[in-house]
Amino acid sequence: MIPVCEPTLTGKEKEYVDDCLNANWISSGGKYIGLFEQAFADFCGAKYCVSCVNGTAALHLALAAAGVGPGDEVIIPSFAMIAVCNSVIYTGATPVLVDSELDTWNMDPAGVAAAVSDRTRAVITMHTYGHPVDMDPILELAASRGITVIEDSAEAHGAEYKGRRCGSIGAMSAFSFYGNKILTTGEGGAVTTSDPELAERLRSLKNHCFGVPRFVHREIGFNYRMTNIQAAIGLAQVEAAEELVASRRRNAERYNGLLAGVPGVKTPPQASWAKNVYWMYGILLEDDFPLDRGQAMAALRERGVDSRAFFHPMHLQPAYERPMPNRPVVRGPMAAAEELGARGLYLPSSSHLTGEQIEEVAAAVRDIAGQ
Repeated sequence: MIPVCEPTLTGKEKEYVDDCLNANWISSGGKYIGLFEQAFADFCGAKYCVSCVNGTAALHLALAAAGVGPGDEVIIPSFAMIAVCNSVIYTGATPVLVDSELDTWNMDPAGVAAAVSDRTRAVITMHTYGHPVDMDPILELAASRGITVIEDSAEAHGAEYKGRRCGSIGAMSAFSFYGNKILTTGEGGAVTTSDPELAERLRSLKNHCFGVPRFVHREIGFNYRMTNIQAAIGLAQVEAAEELVASRRRNAERYNGLLAGVPGVKTPPQASWAKNVYWMYGILLEDDFPLDRGQAMAALRERGVDSRAFFHPMHLQPAYERPMPNRPVVRGPMAAAEELGARGLYLPSSSHLTGEQIEEVAAAVRDIAGQ
């Protein structure tokens, strides 16, 4: 079975972890926290990086640092990973859902503009599967209304929008380093920013808001610290980041060539103003594909190819059907989100996939398509 995604650990990960163990620094203290944070900030083109336990915590930290709370609204895409919506709910604010674009798979800037209200405090722009959101219209709107823009860059390590790396565009950017991400620490996350006041606030909030004296807390914070061992793995990953990103792009080029002309298969987006990193190589199965998505995934598995369905839109999630004070609000039709959620799947996408494996996957897709 060719798995959907595995971590690529071919650098100094073991060496750095052994150093942590030998030095007895295995918790949230130790030199690798600072080394990893600085290296990742430099990679993103941001001034500061604040590490934390996972990508969901990173989103929650960014929203808390922005002052988002009960009574506020935060605009997010309905076609998203559920962590985006949940992180807003954790703050007591209300998620406002907007539709996506079929040509980028990302939130529609026009939908964002239509969803803004007097209660809008922030917008989370999720760079879906590694393709950047069209940020300029959203940034211009946000600047005119005093709205904070937070990038969800969990899937976009190394992606670029008009020459700028994701992680350096919004006021803050949240990252995940889960095991299937291009750069991984096993579990883990981070928030990048170039605002020194936000960086200081993020560091305080992630660590219980310890004060002076140390055990006098004037605010309620969180225990969202990353461990030195995770940061050691992360540093080794950042050292290999350019090659890991380049591998994802090379793999996508191979897939694109091998799947070109297969009826009913739509390959991933690549806008002229963006550099997709293809965190996951996704395809859409259109009307002329002979199988529905469930049948296609089962047929691929029979041929030794693992796959995953696209995200299930937030406005269709059973978890949000029950009464709740800040239940997600839908602003406008969600046709694109529903189509993406129903038709999309992603194929094996590990950075270390071989050419032979990609050919095997593409051959399986062509086979079930009747080619």
